[in-house]
Amino acid sequence: MERTIVFVPGLLCTGELYAPQIAALEASRRCLVADHRQQLSIGAIADDILASVPGRFDLVGLSMGGYIAFEMAARAPERIRRLVLMDTSARPDRPDQTALRPELIALAEVEGLGPVVDRLLPAFLAERRLGDRELVGIIRRMAADTGVEAFRRQQTAIMNRKDARPELAAITCPTLVMVGEHDRLTPPEIAREIAEGIGSAVLRTIPRAGHLATLEEPEVVNALLADFLID
Repeated sequence: MERTIVFVPGLLCTGELYAPQIAALEASRRCLVADHRQQLSIGAIADDILASVPGRFDLVGLSMGGYIAFEMAARAPERIRRLVLMDTSARPDRPDQTALRPELIALAEVEGLGPVVDRLLPAFLAERRLGDRELVGIIRRMAADTGVEAFRRQQTAIMNRKDARPELAAITCPTLVMVGEHDRLTPPEIAREIAEGIGSAVLRTIPRAGHLATLEEPEVVNALLADFLID
C-alpha cells in the first residue's frame, strides 16, 4: 500500500513551503498538503485534516503546522505513523506575541499582506538570506495566495492555542524534531524542549537555516526526511 505523507504549512504559507520535499518524495509517497486556512481554532483545523485523510499517515508540520500536528497527535495518535516537527514550539503564545497579532491583522486589512511580510521576513529567514530575491519572492507569493481573511483566521487560531507541553510525553510514534540553526521565532532551545518532552524523539539542527528551513536548506531537510521515512 502506498504510504501517505501529510504536510501542514506554517502561517501565511502554502504547499510551496514544502515544494522541494514533495519533489524529492512524491515518486515513492503520496504527498498531501493540508488546508489550514478555513477554521478559527487549532482543534477545528486538526479535525478537518483528520477527516480529509484516510487511514494512517506520516505527518510533517512546520511552525503553525507543528501546532496543528501536536493537536492531531493528541486527538488521533493511532493514525500517525511517524511525526516530523520543524521550527515550531509546544508553548502557548507569549503575551507580547498575542499583543502583536491583532496589530498585524489590522495592518493586513488596511494595507494588504505586503507590509505584513516586510515585518515578518527578519523572523522568517536567516539574516544571510534576507537579500535572496527568489526566496523572498516565494514567501510573498505564498502570502498572496493565503489572503487576508485566511491570515486573520490563522492568527486567531495561533493566539488561542493551548500549551502542548503537558501532552508531549504521550507521543509514542517515531518523531523527528528539526530546527534551523538561526531560527529566531522558535530557536534551537525550544526544539530541544520538544524533543526532551517526547523523550524518544530525534533532534536535528539545520546549519545556516532560519525559521523556514524547508526552503532555506532544502537538500539537508530532504536528506533527513528521506532517512527518517525510509521504512
